[in-house]
Amino acid sequence: MAGDFTCFTFDVAANNVAHVRFTRPEVHNMFDSTAHGEFVRLLKDIWGRTDIRALVLSGEGKSFSAGGDMNMMLKQNGDREMRDSVGWEARAILEILTDLSFPVISAVQGNAIGLGATIATLSDIVVVFEGARIADPHVHLGLVAGDGGVLSWAQSVGLNRAKRYLLTGDTITGRQAYEMGLATDIVDSAEGVLDVAMGIANRIAALPKWGVMGTKRAFNKLTRTIGTPALELGLAYEMECMGGQEVLDTVTKAMAAMKAKKK
Repeated sequence: MAGDFTCFTFDVAANNVAHVRFTRPEVHNMFDSTAHGEFVRLLKDIWGRTDIRALVLSGEGKSFSAGGDMNMMLKQNGDREMRDSVGWEARAILEILTDLSFPVISAVQGNAIGLGATIATLSDIVVVFEGARIADPHVHLGLVAGDGGVLSWAQSVGLNRAKRYLLTGDTITGRQAYEMGLATDIVDSAEGVLDVAMGIANRIAALPKWGVMGTKRAFNKLTRTIGTPALELGLAYEMECMGGQEVLDTVTKAMAAMKAKKK
């Protein structure tokens, strides 16, 4: 399976711990059209596997994931068919992540922004570098935080605090995330995050299988019962916003500012 993907690697160790690594550090593991589609296909491939006891998600380089690609946003803005396709993929990512029968551990060694933050915080266990930056800045671009952020933040830090950070798009550090409950484990070096995450995954993999799986499925039921209505509504609102003038203006302005900064 590992050779089928250009944006990720995938392997399963002898102890049945699976590892998905985001492998495009040169673009901060950003989700463009290719990565978005590949991630759906990868998750669908592992969804029904019975040999996996725990799954670790990690990123290469300085970022866990910088989230969605602005060029893709601009393309979606003028293409209804593409918006529908991306919306379907987003729904699939969220549904599978909240329905896997084995625990998911995110190793957040660097910045997790937008969709990157959603994927990390939807995981069952979040190991974070204390200096990482985490944010869901959808509102900065005129978008609804509909790709799961409302669900993942609210169930971790509480409704009021989730509103505080998703309605402003403000950034928090890994240490703040840990203190709020958005992250479960904190590490004082970026290099040590993956080792800690793998250590937790190995401990889970060594436990009796059906006890872990049953517990995980019960938590899945709780998450989906609470979150499905808001998730469906949020995604619908986000895709509606994606085709609007406000998104076109804000994304174009943001991209121009980024180009100027690089120069």
